[in-house]
Amino acid sequence: RTELALKETMSSGGAEDDIPQAERKTVTDFCYLLDKSKQLFNGLRDLPQYGQKQWQSYFGRTFDVYTKLWKFQQQHRQVLDNRYGLKRWQIGEIASKIGQLYYHYYLRTSETSYLNEAFSFYSAIRQRSYYSQVNKEDRPELVVKKLRYYARFIVVCLLLNKMDVVKDLVKELSDEIEDYTHRFNTEDQVEWNLVLQEVAAFIEADPVMVLNDDNTIVITSNRLSETGAPLLEQGMIVGQLALADALIIGNCNNQVKFSELTIDMFRMLQALEREPMNLASQMNKPGMQESTEKPARRENPHKYLLYKPTFSQLYTFLAASFKELPANSVLLIYLSATGVFPSGRSDSEGPYDFGGVLTNSNRDIINGDAIHKRNQSYKEMHCLHPGDLYPFTRKPLFIIVDSSNSVAYKNFTNLFGQPLVCLLSPTAYPKALQDQSQRGSLFTLFLNNPLMAFLFVSGLSSMRRGLWEKCQDYLRKINRDIAQLLTHSRSIDQSFLQFFGDEFLRLLLTRFIFCSATMRMHKIFRETRNYPESYPQLPRDETVENPHLQKHILELASILDVRNVFLENTLDDY
Repeated sequence: RTELALKETMSSGGAEDDIPQAERKTVTDFCYLLDKSKQLFNGLRDLPQYGQKQWQSYFGRTFDVYTKLWKFQQQHRQVLDNRYGLKRWQIGEIASKIGQLYYHYYLRTSETSYLNEAFSFYSAIRQRSYYSQVNKEDRPELVVKKLRYYARFIVVCLLLNKMDVVKDLVKELSDEIEDYTHRFNTEDQVEWNLVLQEVAAFIEADPVMVLNDDNTIVITSNRLSETGAPLLEQGMIVGQLALADALIIGNCNNQVKFSELTIDMFRMLQALEREPMNLASQMNKPGMQESTEKPARRENPHKYLLYKPTFSQLYTFLAASFKELPANSVLLIYLSATGVFPSGRSDSEGPYDFGGVLTNSNRDIINGDAIHKRNQSYKEMHCLHPGDLYPFTRKPLFIIVDSSNSVAYKNFTNLFGQPLVCLLSPTAYPKALQDQSQRGSLFTLFLNNPLMAFLFVSGLSSMRRGLWEKCQDYLRKINRDIAQLLTHSRSIDQSFLQFFGDEFLRLLLTRFIFCSATMRMHKIFRETRNYPESYPQLPRDETVENPHLQKHILELASILDVRNVFLENTLDDY
């Protein structure tokens, strides 16, 4: 293939014999590197998606070849222009592939710094207009490459919270799609317009806007920062477990999504990451870090993002995570999914009698489906039941369920005596609260951005930056106090304390208690099903109904001038 390409490209530049040997070698070497890079890149698809070790050396080799290819075309651009006829879109393709490599490396490692690297390559393509000539060529497949580049760039910008860039890219993509559908009468027009609609809905999913003095929108990040989690103070006795692995599962019908990320998945993955560092100062190349260099801080927990998985897929990833979980580590399972309720009546109250959450049936062909519909005594098949998670409680397990049937997971039994906690969303929200479910769950919003969730339940939709920052400071104080309440409680289950040593889990637990306390004090949240629950249960008087914490929540409401939304003396109501 290389020889053929060589003959074709060189013959156009005059007689083959006229070409100096060195230039011939340059073109040959370039063709070899280009072929090799495509071969390795295509091979990435065949790597198993789960398991953390098998893929690293292959990624390393692919990066090596792309690094050589990128430098080679920079050093020999003149010769490649003259003798090979290298076009700018071809350089763009190489840069785009490197951007994709970094993005996939981020997905595999959860190291946010690689997103910055993907961003810098994608940005270079746009700044240097590598794809600008594509529209002049009468080749629809080239235009599709350009459109796909835009879609990938948008995903990276969303993950980095670069919303101003996203808005520019959406406008450019919209123009490109219009031009593409106008010039080529293609069948994928509807699909590309759907991409635009999805990203537009995704950008507008936040229910509250934070505004600068000039009314521009402030971009708030919800990743863990240095001041994010309340610090452990002297006298707090907590476990030494570390969150090592997380499965983030999204299977809600009708929820805003982009690419294969629902808004709930997007929010939760950010709650399990630190703010990105600049990679240049940290390491040279993925997988190439010297083992002697210790990173300055703990890494992000590794994550699997599963959009609408079948039961088989979910169980495969769960088993892989479980198998590779290091000693003294925690596995987190986050389920944002439609509730599945038991269809038949059951006399027993076992781990398969309360239903659970939906798994996808499209790709799982199970012979029993037809029989199942006829017989009410069988259990729901396309459903993750609490009992399905029992085998995995042999290791420390932290479960978050955001679903209309989250309470099914309240009926857990800790069989193996390992630390086990389930945080469960309300199963219904008050009718008076504007239905936001399409734009993401309120419970997950509390775990990701508690102040925004607090403002939303208080009926506020925008706020000035200065007041937002003042409230964030006050919320940090509330988090410190919640940490004190938890660690000084005499009757709390030890599982909570064993997880409290990990920064991410500490933040999730304090936010959960803040969410629960807020909802219990709110005037329109009056039914039991409006409140989050947990397994094991928290001692209410020492945590979610603690008078000291209630006083703080009223104080936060006063700062925002929304005290009338909350009950003043909630203690008298119980």
